Amino acid sequence: MILNYIKNFFFKKKQKKKIQDVISTSNSNTIQTVGLLIDESYFFEKEAFVKELIANGILETNIKIIAFSDRLKKSELNSHPTFSLKDFNWKSQITNLEVNNFILEKFDLLINYYDVEKAILLYITNASKADFKVGFSTIDKRLNHFMINTNAENYTVFTQELFRYLKLLNKI
Repeated sequence: MILNYIKNFFFKKKQKKKIQDVISTSNSNTIQTVGLLIDESYFFEKEAFVKELIANGILETNIKIIAFSDRLKKSELNSHPTFSLKDFNWKSQITNLEVNNFILEKFDLLINYYDVEKAILLYITNASKADFKVGFSTIDKRLNHFMINTNAENYTVFTQELFRYLKLLNKI
């Protein structure tokens, strides 16, 4: 327990230095592929949220989900890749292949669905190769191109606002 706290402290310290402003892209391509980064510690409605995305025109095969959990249970079966603090070493390097693949994949849209800042989630958001990043307004403003002012429990409000603005930006 105390080792995880110390590991998280050093990870935060190192990552705060690496956070850079997102570079605004003039890319006007439509949204086809979506990456979904979820904090499973606070948000439990993943399937309903994905159904909202599908209802708004995103194909289910084009949605890739990865979830962070504070505590992984070996007996728990997940339908999507899940990672925790154990998947990072003391040098703040990722040891989980699925997380590395998620970061390197070029998404048209990355939805950062977490409203509590955690260094690991901030790192993945910052390192992602996504063209357009969307998240909550409570998270560091330098990470996302577009921020929605709501909380994580209101996923329907989030998706309504997201797709309303994506239409205005001619992204869908």
